[in-house]
Amino acid sequence: MAETTFPDDAGADDFAREYPGAIAPADRRYLAIRAPLLLLRLPAEAPGSPAPETYRARTQRVVAALREPLREEGGKRVPYAAVEPTRDDGLVAADVSQSLAFGVPRHMTPDRFPDSDLMRDLVSAIQARGAAPSAAGTSGTGVQGGQADQGSQGASASDPQATGASAGPLPGPVQDAIALRDYAYQCRVARGGLPKALWSLGGTASPGGGGLWAWMLQTFWLSFTRTLPRWWWARRVTRRLIRGARPGSGGRQGWLGAELNVTRSREGLFPVMNAVAGRQAIRLEPTATPQQREQALAVLDHLLALALLADLSRPQVGGLLPKRRRRTARPVVLIQVPYPGEPGARAAERFLTSYYRARADIPSPGPLVIAVGHFSDALLSALGNPQQSGFSKAGQGLREGAEHPILVGLREESLTQRGLPIGSRAPRGYLLDWRVQTALVTGSSLLASSLAVSLIVSDGWLAPPTDSTCVVGDATVPQHSQPPDVHPLEWYETVRKAIDAQNSRAEDLAKRGKTVRTVVYFTSAGPESRTQTLFDGIVPELRGIVLWQRRLNDEAFSDDSRVPLRVEVRNTGRGFVHAPEEAKKLVQEVRAGNRTGAREIVGVLGYAQSRDVTRQALRILAEARIPAVGTTATADEMQVGDYYWPLTPVNSTEARITASFARYQRLVARPSGDGCTPARRAIVVQSSDDLYSRSLAGQFIDGFANGAGGIGADGAAELLNFSQDGDFSNATSGVFGYSRPSDLAAKVCETLNTKSPTVVYWAARTRDFTAFVNALDARNSCNHEAITVLAGNELTNVAQTGEFEGKSWLRLYYSAHRLPDADDRASRKTKQFVATYNQFVAGQKGRDPWRNDGQAAVAYDALHVLSQAVDLARADTSVGMSAVSTALRSGIAFEGATGTVSYAPGSNAPPRDKTLVVLRLTPQGPRTAVACGAYAQGQRYADQGVPCAR
Repeated sequence: MAETTFPDDAGADDFAREYPGAIAPADRRYLAIRAPLLLLRLPAEAPGSPAPETYRARTQRVVAALREPLREEGGKRVPYAAVEPTRDDGLVAADVSQSLAFGVPRHMTPDRFPDSDLMRDLVSAIQARGAAPSAAGTSGTGVQGGQADQGSQGASASDPQATGASAGPLPGPVQDAIALRDYAYQCRVARGGLPKALWSLGGTASPGGGGLWAWMLQTFWLSFTRTLPRWWWARRVTRRLIRGARPGSGGRQGWLGAELNVTRSREGLFPVMNAVAGRQAIRLEPTATPQQREQALAVLDHLLALALLADLSRPQVGGLLPKRRRRTARPVVLIQVPYPGEPGARAAERFLTSYYRARADIPSPGPLVIAVGHFSDALLSALGNPQQSGFSKAGQGLREGAEHPILVGLREESLTQRGLPIGSRAPRGYLLDWRVQTALVTGSSLLASSLAVSLIVSDGWLAPPTDSTCVVGDATVPQHSQPPDVHPLEWYETVRKAIDAQNSRAEDLAKRGKTVRTVVYFTSAGPESRTQTLFDGIVPELRGIVLWQRRLNDEAFSDDSRVPLRVEVRNTGRGFVHAPEEAKKLVQEVRAGNRTGAREIVGVLGYAQSRDVTRQALRILAEARIPAVGTTATADEMQVGDYYWPLTPVNSTEARITASFARYQRLVARPSGDGCTPARRAIVVQSSDDLYSRSLAGQFIDGFANGAGGIGADGAAELLNFSQDGDFSNATSGVFGYSRPSDLAAKVCETLNTKSPTVVYWAARTRDFTAFVNALDARNSCNHEAITVLAGNELTNVAQTGEFEGKSWLRLYYSAHRLPDADDRASRKTKQFVATYNQFVAGQKGRDPWRNDGQAAVAYDALHVLSQAVDLARADTSVGMSAVSTALRSGIAFEGATGTVSYAPGSNAPPRDKTLVVLRLTPQGPRTAVACGAYAQGQRYADQGVPCAR
């Protein structure tokens, strides 16, 4: 019996825990989250080993472990396809759709594959016209989970006779659009249903003899049973595949027209596909070159992959129609990639490329595709060169979804030892067939409707009004407009002196024999003006750092297990522009080995912002194996290498929660002023040249437009670029850019004048937001009583500073990383930190604008993480970087100022269930609209419902 345990690699426990839940989640709305494309790469074989045999045994073991939770006695627990291509000219996408439709668990999923069936028929005709080497284009894959589970080797998905897709073998090459249509309809008739019934009524032979009866039979009866149904079917499939999408279709309709750029043409499906056949058949002729043949197969496989995603468009869960409610599990596709150079390896990589491209064209959650084996450099390049990571990131992708492929490298030792079992989770089942439930629902609906009408007519009874209360009340921002009393240079110099004082205390402890080490904190430029102080956030971060440093020194005086830390603050310029150069300098210092004792560097703290330059700096540090703990940089793209531990939730998590919040919670004020309603549209503002901004904007659009259901009928999200510097690099084609705040305000006002409830989602920086708000205020807020803005965590820098006071029309929501201390749910540690912070700033001049801001708490916890790792890494008087990295990988956990901080062992992903809150700015200060994650001990996303739960 084959081994069915999963390789026990780093982070494999996270993956094994998330795998069943991603396939059969408790809340079916999360089937609409886009599943990642997972690439599990096997290690290179040792020299002299029987490479192909060892490789095949290993891929079979991993696939078997992944397939085991999907099966049950007698068949499938969930729809899945396990495919091992055996021919390079095979079309894997055809086999996948056919296998997913075969052996579906009874009374569960009504997924049909009409587009895939039709496209397989058309592809088989194209292959026959090109006289491909294999009869009618046999796909050449071994399918498990389809017919192969019943003991066969899997029928060809391209051969209509083998698959039962056609009425019979091709009567020769199909040379024109009419013949192509007739052949495709014959295949449709063979699959049964109404077309087959009507065709059967026409008889099996033409009427013999002449006369009026035979003429009438030919003219009227056969027209009714054959000609008219075929004409109507051709119109329907043309409209579905060629014409533009209608609202609510999940991007499914018109996908072929969009792919071939014929959406607005007057041609039907079959003339369009006949043109495709004319081009590709030439490349499939026996005299064609291998390059031509590969080009044709890539085109055909891509069309099949598009059809598969169109068929698996966003499930419409809920509602009254039982058939719609049957999508209770996510389809799974397991690809066993053959050994490099063996038959089938090219077909597998072709499918992975086609599927990746198709995902960009059709906004469908699609199946969960997992490929196991070796992957060529050409394939990885086609997939965007994903960085190799561990199973923890794969588990995170299963939990939260992912747009880009996740590449996981398996280690040799994990494949030679006993692995971990992967549990199974049975999706919801049904006792009755969906047709029975439909009949019952229909009867019940008629009865209820009759009763309701009688009540209305006889008693004047009306349904009670729905709740329209706004989230956190109706009030807007504070009304008074007195600017905050800010003293930037004084505050900055005060906190720097405080850090210097704590460094001196640590050095004094070192002189007394204590083990002391140094941490480098990379910051942007010091404040140059009042405005920059409010926008940057450097002051609250430095305050959080010195508060932990002071506590550490206090405890280290009597606790020999604590290692005091010096903090070197290094300036990287405004906007961290010099971060890569400063990182290189640090690497040179570390490699020189001249820093010893208390001045020995054991780690880095930073960065506060997600920018291309800070990501480059992290990559430099990772290459030198210097451990770094992040503060408020949240872009997913910042997770480069294995030596960076972010503290805050990444943009994908934040965007998922805020998008769900916008779609489900009542935050947009009604024009009448009577309460609020969820958003049905979003205006998303980004700065395309900023890594943080474009990452957050893209993730929010995906979550809002394609996310879990939502209340709106449209769910449209319009993207706008805004940069006062006029830098629109990395901008998406077709997205207009605005450099003047007044122009952006005019565009937003134009969009807000629609009837659909609209939220403005701000994914750009705070400086630009303040300019935008002032421009809106100058336009009398578009003549609206209230404009709702939902913003990312960047706005926490300025939301509480008083900059927006007096803007009575502004309804501002923004994300943050800790609960306000006035919230009853705030933990004891959070309230202790706030009290300590207030005490620290009490004697300073001016009104502190960050008392309820999360940045100081994040920096406090980040240094706590690094400090705890240094304590764990200490051996006698020795503490080195390598030991600190090992300690970080062991899993740091504590109750912090921002809530529970708990890193999974073997992972450098953000802490599990890390706190994320959505705050509302009110006249009484920030109030909590949503609290997600472990803001207090024992809290988890999974238990908190929408919008927190995944």
